[in-house]
Amino acid sequence: MLLSLEQELKQNAYPGRGIVIGKSEDGKYAVTAYFIMGRSENSRNRVFVEDGAGIRTQAFDPSKLVDPSLIIYAPVRVLGNKTIVTNGDQTDTIFELMDKQMTFEQALRTREFEPDAPNYTPRISGIMHVENGSYNYAMSILKSNNGDPSCCNRFTFAYTNPKAGEGRFIHTYKCDGNPLPSFEGEPKAVAISGDMDTFGDMIWNSLNEDNKVSLFVRYIDIATGEATSKIYNKNK
Repeated sequence: MLLSLEQELKQNAYPGRGIVIGKSEDGKYAVTAYFIMGRSENSRNRVFVEDGAGIRTQAFDPSKLVDPSLIIYAPVRVLGNKTIVTNGDQTDTIFELMDKQMTFEQALRTREFEPDAPNYTPRISGIMHVENGSYNYAMSILKSNNGDPSCCNRFTFAYTNPKAGEGRFIHTYKCDGNPLPSFEGEPKAVAISGDMDTFGDMIWNSLNEDNKVSLFVRYIDIATGEATSKIYNKNK
């Protein structure tokens, strides 16, 4: 049973940061979307900008930037036929270690959840592999043990030959709260429909108006590997 991504987002004022990966309805495209949200002025003071084949976050108003450590990073980087999407600087870890022939999972074993007590925000990551007309992807979450930072719980989910019109959605927080409760369970199975603009607009319009900050959407042609992307920024 596929969930409605629109409803999942509209019913949750603060899923935090989220990654969607899947395949377009017509089966032609590998699809990903990554969004960030913020409750503090520092978190909200951001935009996505293109950076080579990927993107990075930067301060919208540099004079208001307080602590860049967990908010300025490259969410998307491309390594050959692989596209890496994450919610932190583990993008670089995955890129560098996979470049040295380590696997996605091995690279992430060198990392843990974010050191932002008491939330201990999970690190969520995805990797898409498009090659010679075939496509598979994997997702990962590294989280504290129900708020106990002495344990790191690691989960990887791999999807081979994903079905057209289906995606998986993982986000950092189950909902708003203090401290923020971590995402639980496996990535949610959601429907993917429409072209990149339709899909991107639906996500952007479904995110909480006060908390949403930026969204990135990419459609990769599975036959050719050619990528088309779109960025949405609340700060303009």
